[in-house]
Amino acid sequence: MQGGAVLACLEQARHVHAAEYQLRSVLPFEAVPAGLLPLRKAVRAQLMRWGMPAVSHEAELATTELATNVIQHVGEGAPAIIVMEVSGHRALRIEAHDKSRESPRVSGAECWAEHGRGLQLLAGVALDWGVLLTATGKAVWCEISLDHVQHCTRVRRAAAVAEEYRRAAAGDQVLVEHSAAAREAVTHVICDLLHWISAQGEDSDSVLDQALMLYEAEAGLAA
Repeated sequence: MQGGAVLACLEQARHVHAAEYQLRSVLPFEAVPAGLLPLRKAVRAQLMRWGMPAVSHEAELATTELATNVIQHVGEGAPAIIVMEVSGHRALRIEAHDKSRESPRVSGAECWAEHGRGLQLLAGVALDWGVLLTATGKAVWCEISLDHVQHCTRVRRAAAVAEEYRRAAAGDQVLVEHSAAAREAVTHVICDLLHWISAQGEDSDSVLDQALMLYEAEAGLAA
């Protein structure tokens, strides 16, 4: 793509609209008390990459309770998985998958009495929660509202693109297309990434200028 086309894409990227991506993260963990802190950190880091730091506290709290439930009611050392997913504007969904088919129940103040909070606390921070039986056990899930988050469709798309870019870079893959469709796609990617940068609290214009300067410098060296 020539310099003029890059500039055109940068300009068009401020005004275009596109469809929504779904975001999904899978975090395997071992159900032990020492594993709770690393799990919370992984959740926080993923939400930062998705441009959702405003829901990090609620998500970490919910994740801790879901993981603690596995430790106490499935067994310490049991393998489990946390799945986080955003597929719409309404909520962040968090699921804890384990190999037990026994469903937790709210039983007044004694529920998860060792910690004194359990499902009541989960219900307090979540829009809703429930249990799904799976082929290998069950998934206890909850949904956290995104209504108060300064978060938009473009941020989710940019986060999804960033995840794919990291995977491609790790595999040393380079995909090149020369077409109007490729130019339009690049425009959308740039625009979405600018929204993601803004969601991180950064100045998108400054980042755009730096990116353009870097591109021009690298293009000059390659010439």
